[in-house]
This record gives sequence, C-alpha cells and structure tokens, in this order.
Amino acid sequence: MHTVGIVQARTGSTRFPGKVLKPLAGRPLLSHIIERLRSAGSLDTIVIATTASSQDRPVIDLAERAGVAWYAGSEQDVLARYAEAAEMVRADLVVRVTGDCPLIDPDTVDGVVRYFRAHDFDYVGAGAADGLPRGLDTEIFTREALDRAHRLAQGTPAREHVTLYIYRHPEQFRCDRYPAPAALQRPGRRLCVDEEADYRLLAHIYDRLYRPGEIIEIRDVLALLDREPELLKINAHVRQHTV
Repeated sequence: MHTVGIVQARTGSTRFPGKVLKPLAGRPLLSHIIERLRSAGSLDTIVIATTASSQDRPVIDLAERAGVAWYAGSEQDVLARYAEAAEMVRADLVVRVTGDCPLIDPDTVDGVVRYFRAHDFDYVGAGAADGLPRGLDTEIFTREALDRAHRLAQGTPAREHVTLYIYRHPEQFRCDRYPAPAALQRPGRRLCVDEEADYRLLAHIYDRLYRPGEIIEIRDVLALLDREPELLKINAHVRQHTV
C-alpha cells in the first residue's frame, strides 16, 4: 500500500501570513516539517500540496530544493487539492499533516499508520481530542475514502477542512481515534503555529533544542515545558479556530 504524507501549505494565512516560510533556527518552518516526516518510516512519499497562486511559488521552490513532490491546486477547495495530489502520486493511503506543525512527531505518525493498518478502517485521527498537544495532529485515510468525500462533500467547511465530511458521516465511513500514549498527553497545549504568539513559542523551543542534522524529540519538548511552564504563557491567550 503506497502510503503518502500530504502536507497542505500556503503563504496566504489570514491570521499569520507567510508562516510556513518563517525561520526556525535559521530554516523555514516547512523545511522542518519535511525533515521530521522523512524520519517517519511509514511514509513512502511526501507531497507538499500548495496553491496555484503566484504568491505560493516560494513554497514550490522550497519543495523542489528539499527533493519532495509538490502539487499546486485550489486555494480554497483544499479537499480537491488533496484528492488531486493523491491522484498525482497514486496514493493508496494518505497521511494528512498541516503546514503549521513544525514539531509533528514521526513516532506518532508511524503509530497512527500502524494502528490503521492493523484494523479495517477508512479513517483514523489523532490530535487534541485524544489529549495530544495541538501540533501533533495526524490523520490517515484511504484514497477511496478521500475520493468519495471529494465527490460528495458540499459547502465551504467540508471543502476547506479535508476530512470533515469523512468523520462527520460515520454511517458511510469506518472511523476511529488513535489511542495516544499517555506520555505524550498534554491537553490544551499548543505546539502549532496559527498566530504570531505561537510562532514566538516555537522559535524559542527551536533555539533551545534544535541541532542541525537532527530532529527535536517531542519528549524533550514536553520535558522542557514541564520544567519551565512559564513558557506556556507566551501563547496561552491564543484560541483555536474551530469549524
């Protein structure tokens, strides 16, 4: 089963424009996501799914420099962008990661893929609903489920939020949640980058823990924040945007 990690990434964020290219320890945020996903042994291919807008040409350039595939599609219809990117690389299974998660955990990605493969599901999700910090969010689904959602989903929320139609229609799809390890559960913590305050926290973490040629272990991040909880005040006021 060809398992493909597809990362949605564009520069046109309304709350924090250009965040996917912001520097963390001297490298673009998106570069760190690619580096971390390459450490996930379960992924056969990585694709950056960006938009056809001229302002996203730097995202394509970054993908090409990193040696990963890219697809430029609709800016607003992210579901279509995913379906078309998956078709381009002939994916059987799709692992969805968003471009605002520079601490995406390779071990969690591999765990979600293993759990999915061990059962008979169309979709498995892992994230804040399971006690994980925001920023470790990982979803896996079959290409068939993605294509069916693409055919059937209507309305802006379902087209913008790729998996919304799938997990809101359990009568059509076999869905489950990943049993997240207790050691990673830190409900309410934010390790994603939605706003500038989130970026300041992640920049501090990268300055403290990143070493070139290595990836930051998520357990080291959690240990740092456990030891120095005052760091959590940096983005404590940020409220998650929900559907």
